[in-house]
Amino acid sequence: MNEHDKTLWHGRFGEPPSDALMAFTESLSFDRRLAAHDIAGSRAHVRMLAKQRIVTEGERDAILLALDTVEGEFADGAFTFVATDEDVHTAVERRVTQLAGPAGAKLHTGRSRNDQIATDVRLWWRDAGREVGRRIVDLQDVLVRRAEEAGDVYLPGYTHLQRAQPVLLAHHLLAHFWALDRDVDRLADALVRADVSPLGAGALAGSSLPLDPAATAADLGFARTFENSLDAVGDRDFVAEALFVLAMTQVHLSRMGEEVVLWTSDEFGFLRLADAYSTGSSMLPHKKNPDIAELARAKAGRLIGSLAGFLATLKGLPLSYNRDLQEDKEPLFDAFDQCSRALVALTGLLETATFLDERAAAAASAPTMAATDVAEWLVSRGVPFRDAHATVGAVVRQALERGVPLEELVETHPDLGPDAVRLLAPGAPVHRRTTAGGAGPDAVAKQLVVARDRLADRRARLAR
Repeated sequence: MNEHDKTLWHGRFGEPPSDALMAFTESLSFDRRLAAHDIAGSRAHVRMLAKQRIVTEGERDAILLALDTVEGEFADGAFTFVATDEDVHTAVERRVTQLAGPAGAKLHTGRSRNDQIATDVRLWWRDAGREVGRRIVDLQDVLVRRAEEAGDVYLPGYTHLQRAQPVLLAHHLLAHFWALDRDVDRLADALVRADVSPLGAGALAGSSLPLDPAATAADLGFARTFENSLDAVGDRDFVAEALFVLAMTQVHLSRMGEEVVLWTSDEFGFLRLADAYSTGSSMLPHKKNPDIAELARAKAGRLIGSLAGFLATLKGLPLSYNRDLQEDKEPLFDAFDQCSRALVALTGLLETATFLDERAAAAASAPTMAATDVAEWLVSRGVPFRDAHATVGAVVRQALERGVPLEELVETHPDLGPDAVRLLAPGAPVHRRTTAGGAGPDAVAKQLVVARDRLADRRARLAR
């Protein structure tokens, strides 16, 4: 076996690893995307080794120069892997040793792949989490802008997917804004808890060498270092939390997608998609399909499955590191990829879609949509709400059973009359909403101001 084709652990074994073992245990096929973060961790580690006089300044400089070369090879797509590169750490160290000679063999001093990979994934998630956060905020920005454009446009609000009360379109769009805002909040909190450097924990117990974990943590921009080496290399809580945040975000995108599917159907007809964000049918020439919305809905199941599967992996593990933890990266990378793409696609879809105002208003203008307003009108005249509810419910039932216009029965009812009829006019109920956070024009105007302020705050927080 060529010197550079040996595994990192070849000294303990009398024969090379089998092809079956290498094929089953390799992680290079997916962890190579950590190369930049692995190189960053290696730079910090070797600078610390030199500061602690564990390697010489000359050896440090040779290793750093080699790491620069390797980084360039990865960036240019020129890096060449070999059969014994089990993972990205092995590949980087092998190439550094080729370039730096004996000094390169000192790169792994005081370090294990256990604390190395835990560091790499935390570094990757720090960048990826911020990217997801920015994309969520971009979608929030579109929702706010479309809400501002909507003005007095209203549509039915639903419970149980049955028409309930008319609401301003702006209010409906902002409901999605606030759901996404909770996702940004969860994401920011998750990134704070992930902001811990495991470097220096070694395989599980630290090192007899005079390492300085605080120095590498500061070098890499981590807020703090680990308190317990066993926990440092065995902890993947931050991955599970990241998967939850991504899955929850995708659930919110799924709900948006479901509404797009409904609203673009002929049965609803509230929304028309731009051609660039729609697909056609291979057989039906007239079709215009909301595939983005449907896939946003479907991806939620995929991400929920990834979260559940990873939690099942974690639940039976003893301390500290176990190879099972290799299963953290594929679901995390996939969840990030799918959620990120969904955010970008839905942002474009909503930015370019056309709301069909008249169709939406017509669906929300049926006299029955004002039933609650009539009941509250009675309450304002001293009638107990349960009695008012029963009175209006009986009038609605009679209108439906007898096929008589609701307005006619309200006008002739001894407890209602012409004043109550005016509440049934198209759009009238929307303007009666006055409570804070409600669907009325004044409340929505105030909500838009708060939403704009929140957007600015989120962007600033993500930048920090």
